[in-house]
Amino acid sequence: MVHVIILAIVQGLAELLPVSSSAHVIVAEKLMGMDPSAPAMTLLLVMLHTGTMLAVIVYFWQRWRRAFFASVPDFRSFAVALIVATLLTGIVGGGIIELIEKVLMRHQAHAWVEQLFDRLDLIAAALAAAGVFILVAGLAENRRRQSAATRQLTPAQYSSIGAVQGVCIPFRGFSRSGATISTGLLGGVARARAEDFSFALAVVLTPPADAREIWRLYQSQHHHLAGMLPAAMPSIVGVVFAFLAGLLALKWLSRWLETGRWHFFGIYCLFAAIVVAYLHHTGL
Repeated sequence: MVHVIILAIVQGLAELLPVSSSAHVIVAEKLMGMDPSAPAMTLLLVMLHTGTMLAVIVYFWQRWRRAFFASVPDFRSFAVALIVATLLTGIVGGGIIELIEKVLMRHQAHAWVEQLFDRLDLIAAALAAAGVFILVAGLAENRRRQSAATRQLTPAQYSSIGAVQGVCIPFRGFSRSGATISTGLLGGVARARAEDFSFALAVVLTPPADAREIWRLYQSQHHHLAGMLPAAMPSIVGVVFAFLAGLLALKWLSRWLETGRWHFFGIYCLFAAIVVAYLHHTGL
């Protein structure tokens, strides 16, 4: 239970910052002698995401009401953007997962992309890619006049955000929030609007991710529900702690976005990539 609480705090603090919570949680799990690719651990990870999803709803609700629910046209535009972006996430992310599981892992029995989640070399590469992406977007956003940014998302903008989110799904280390907000910034979206839309997408994405990991655990228990109970109980505790830590992280993220320090997160991801690559080199 102490391990679960530690992981929940790590998840909550990192999930809503563009630094890849999954990479941080996986490294913490390996340092504590756990197997991040085990079905019970991947279920715990998505349940921790559920805690941070609840934090997102609580923190952003008033902003979302003003931005997306102020009028019927605003809500209609938001709903269309959310649906299209989520569909593109499913198409791109599902396609990549199918490619990995059915082609690259075809020689493994019962292949799941989650089996790669303990590969620190892959995580280091994904962190480095995310770091470069965030750094470029932050520097570009700092050079652009804020008045030139769009408040209303265009089809091209929300479609590109949804597609990039799909790329993030199979790769631990390629920060979902970092990639989606950076895509918005590069596309000319205002900082606050890019942040609002990115986390609204997270709320939609979390339940399907929960369902996938519950099904994977169910299959690993040979379709016996009784064997799932020991894994589910610690996850509930993790949801609570991830929720509380997530609220703190959100306040920090919003302040850094508003002061134009987005590129600093890219620098952090590059540093984290070096650390993870070193841990992989040591044989962790």
